[in-house]
Amino acid sequence: MLQHGKRPTVTSRHGMVAAAHPLAAAAGARILADGGTAFDAAAATAAALNVVEPYMSGLAGRGLATCYVARERRVRSLDFMAPIPRGFPVERLTDRSQLQRGAVAVGAPGNLAGWCEMVSAYGNKKLPELFAPAIKLARDGFGLIEFNVEEIAGVTPEMRGLAKLYPEWSRVYLDGIGGGRPALGAVLKQPDLAGTLEALAAEGPGLMYGGALGRKLIARLGELGGILTMDDLMEAKAVWTDPVSVTYRGRQVHVPPPPCEAFQYLLTLRILEGFDLARMPRNGVEHLDTVLRAIRIAAGVRIASGVPSPQKLAELLADGHVEGLRTRVRDGRPVDGPTEQWTPPKDGAEGHTTSFSIADSEGNMVCVTQSLGSVFGSGIVVPGTGLCLNNFLYWADVNPRSPNRVTPGQPMPICVAPSIVTQDGRPVLALGTPGSYGILQTQPQAFVQYVDYGLPLQQAIEAPRARLTDGRAVLLESRVEPEVHAELRKRGHDLASGPDWTMRVGGMQGVAADPATGLLTGGCDPRRDGYCVPV
Repeated sequence: MLQHGKRPTVTSRHGMVAAAHPLAAAAGARILADGGTAFDAAAATAAALNVVEPYMSGLAGRGLATCYVARERRVRSLDFMAPIPRGFPVERLTDRSQLQRGAVAVGAPGNLAGWCEMVSAYGNKKLPELFAPAIKLARDGFGLIEFNVEEIAGVTPEMRGLAKLYPEWSRVYLDGIGGGRPALGAVLKQPDLAGTLEALAAEGPGLMYGGALGRKLIARLGELGGILTMDDLMEAKAVWTDPVSVTYRGRQVHVPPPPCEAFQYLLTLRILEGFDLARMPRNGVEHLDTVLRAIRIAAGVRIASGVPSPQKLAELLADGHVEGLRTRVRDGRPVDGPTEQWTPPKDGAEGHTTSFSIADSEGNMVCVTQSLGSVFGSGIVVPGTGLCLNNFLYWADVNPRSPNRVTPGQPMPICVAPSIVTQDGRPVLALGTPGSYGILQTQPQAFVQYVDYGLPLQQAIEAPRARLTDGRAVLLESRVEPEVHAELRKRGHDLASGPDWTMRVGGMQGVAADPATGLLTGGCDPRRDGYCVPV
């Protein structure tokens, strides 16, 4: 039945880009239309997101990707997170709140390395063409839309209180709109960023890793008391890895391996495969209670396991261990435990991350999740470059009592889960979301809607979702019936009824491929400014 007031289903036989901003999705689609691969389009989309979502991700952020490579008929993951800086003063830190802003929170930028590696390995375009849409957007400016206004206006009071950081930040993001006040339709121009992208397009990633741009970045951090060195920058390489995967209802779900924490998502699906969810009323008490319990139990296992070895991870996902977790889901006793780090953080800050999914006519499929850490990351904009630096080390576990306390120079665990799903060896879905530790919770919720309940991808992404936090706390979107909210509270969930739509449950983007016809379907999240652009 036709549902008015809903986003339409967007399909294509030739290519699809689903991203968190329409201009970024259009940039990637333009590259596909001009003969680029999904990997080329990923670089163009990511660069455009740097311009139109400068608070979410960019050249100076970090991330991971999971990709289906058609010519190799396999799934690969790409890690461009970069190790924890060798000079990171973990011994002086007791709580992550000490790292929310400022120079010590900055990790080596990995996104540029990741974009360039995807293009080098599997693209057929050059950086000048791939960065051209982003350069034009930065130089000519773009009109702020709703989420742009919310994010820039929301953080401005905090930035005013950071005396060393505010002048350059406000020059770029407030003076750049001509009046200093973010408003719908105001035009933001970023000429410094346009110049940086042009230089990178001409000279390549060496400009950042060992070159003049990297020296500017290191010098600015040094002025502000930072610890990042050129050696740290040079270690920010993009590394291909073999993903980890589980089977769910006849499909293989692939995500990056540890130290990425996406195995929580896989463990949740392994638990849920033991339940006939399709027989439970969709968005009813049994459905939601089962899924919420499985998510909290899987989160507890992930936190207790730290960074598991391949052997340990295989044990965690094995039938014997999983069946014990299913028994815990069934027993009806309230589940109480952490969902974030070993001990709960003192605040409810959400990560500022973006995720996009792309498929091309050759059968390639790419899912990228990348971030600055928090809104505008560290708050540091390198003068003359337009680059806002990440605060990824804010997400490091620095608690002295935690068994998962990070070590300088080592890989950093991170809670993202860019995923590729295959069926009979062929890619059928790319799905990812932002949302800090909620990423590992909200992706299984949408996946269940898509697979178990058979919703079209767009409707599965739009379906109500929940966000769990430490203890028994749950925030559930209020589009679920009130009596379901009430019964879930009786079953031991400390449940708060949220608004109809909240970004606290992510901003998901996906692309599905019909295994019989090859038809591509895009799905984008109305909780953000998500958009699908077909080719």
